[in-house]
Amino acid sequence: MTFYTITLKNCAFFARHGVLEQENVLGQRFFVDATLDVQGGDALHSDQIEDTVHYGEAFLLIEEVVTGQQRKLIETLAMDVAKALCGRFQQIRRAEIAIRKPSAPIPGILDYAEVRIDYRPS
Repeated sequence: MTFYTITLKNCAFFARHGVLEQENVLGQRFFVDATLDVQGGDALHSDQIEDTVHYGEAFLLIEEVVTGQQRKLIETLAMDVAKALCGRFQQIRRAEIAIRKPSAPIPGILDYAEVRIDYRPS
């Protein structure tokens, strides 16, 4: 069986996730990477978008999850993104989702806080 990987890198969204009240009021940018291992199926031979994970639709689904319901933890957000993608696209056998929060309220200097999950639908 053949597999291939689709990667969406550094998808940027404005949302209001976080534990602190100010994060939920002010909001901030979040960056998402999605690495999707896809079962080869017909797409590798048919050359038809219907036979693969349409990454434009995948991007819109990620945007819907990230900008939708508020969550306290980016861990939960990452899991919800993975579940949504695997639920929508049955060909996905593994979804690795990374969520970066560059404006994490940490009393120090850092580029971002990141959570990465590895989800395999059953």
